[in-house]
Order: sequence, then C-alpha cells, then structure tokens
Amino acid sequence: MTKLKELIRREKQGFEILLRCVPATVVTLFVVSVICMNLLANKTLVQLPWIALDGGVLISWLSFMCMDIITKHFGPKASNQISLLASGINLLTCLIFYIASIIPSSAADYTAFDSILGGTWFILLGSTVAFLLSAMINNALNHAIGRMAWKNPNGKTAYAMQCYVSTFIGQLMDNLIFSVIVFMGFAPVFWNGFHWTFVQCLMCAVTGAVAELVMEILFSPIGYRITTRWREKAVGRDYLEWMNGR
Repeated sequence: MTKLKELIRREKQGFEILLRCVPATVVTLFVVSVICMNLLANKTLVQLPWIALDGGVLISWLSFMCMDIITKHFGPKASNQISLLASGINLLTCLIFYIASIIPSSAADYTAFDSILGGTWFILLGSTVAFLLSAMINNALNHAIGRMAWKNPNGKTAYAMQCYVSTFIGQLMDNLIFSVIVFMGFAPVFWNGFHWTFVQCLMCAVTGAVAELVMEILFSPIGYRITTRWREKAVGRDYLEWMNGR
C-alpha cells in the first residue's frame, strides 16, 4: 500500500511538472482540436457506396501533429497524459454544452442550436474511445521509430519518418474504431436504420488517414521547427530532468 501511495504521489508530481513545462500554445491547440473533432463528427460530409467521411477529418490532423511534437520532445508518456487531459476537458465541455441545450428559453427557437450543442452520447463515446486508443498507438509508434539508428535522430528525415508513419497508422485506427462503433454499432439503432457498411468504415479510415497524412506532410515543417526551437532553448528542462532522475 505504501508503494502504491508513493507511485501515485510520484505520478502526480510528474504530471504537475509536465503541465508547467509544455508550452501553453501547443496544449491549447491540442485541446481545441479534440473538442472540434467531437462536434464535427456529428456531420457526414460524404456518403457513397464505397466511402464515407465525417467532419472530424477537417481538424483531426492538428491533434496528431500536436501529439507528435510533444512525443518528440517530452516522450510518449507525456503525450499520453496530455491526451487524457484533452479528453477530460472535452468531456467537461460536452457536459456544459448539454446542460445549456436542455435549459428552456422563450427568447427564440433554439432547436437547431440545442441539437448541435446537445450532441449525441454514442458519438461522444465512440470519439473518446477511438481517440485515446489511437493516441497511445500514435505516440508509441512515433517514439519507437525515433529510437531507430538514425544518423541524425534530431534531423528532418528522422522527424518526418516518425510523424508520417505514426500519423497514418494512428489516424487509420482512430477513424476505423470511431466509424465502426458509431456508424455500425449505434447508428442503426438510434438513427432510424442509418448506418455505414464495414467497407465504408474501412474506406473512411483509409481515405481519412491519407488526407490527414497529406496535412501532416504540409505542416510537419512547422512541427520540426517547434521541436528544434524547444531543444535549443531547453524547453521543459525540469520535466526531462525529473524523468531522467526517476
């Protein structure tokens, strides 16, 4: 019991140090992108016999880019913890949105507003499960690839390989898990028979992963410059020293 308490104390201490060390801009962008993903996932943008895409594809690349930046500099554990924080804030935001949607108002017709803010519980469930699982996969892959015998582990090539491979596989799993849970599991029951086939879910996952990989390729130079600047300025030194001294 004493060892468990000590472990909890140490983890709490490490998390507090991490929150002080990760630059606020990256954490803010990360949290906002997770919240936006949840809202945009309520709308199907494309539905054809062989492919379907929801609105979350427009912003999910930003979440993965932030995770890649944090993993590169602080490690996969730190990125997983920030992912849990983002998910927690998203759940709290959804709760506040839901409360606002059920409060009656005679000022105007807020039916559409309430419908959007109220959300759908199984979309929230699916997006949360898919995001957390894919985040752990992405962060683990990114870190593992980064530990390979690169000639220059802090160079552009190493960073690009870390981000491209982990993002594609992470996004693939995120899209597939979410679409299967929501559009094959719950939608047929709660949306009057509306559903996606497994082929549509799979193609959504592949197409979404490709689209988000393209976005990662376009914006990865920004991520590389950020991590390079963090390293040069010794950003997060307290957390990195704490991790090395464990």
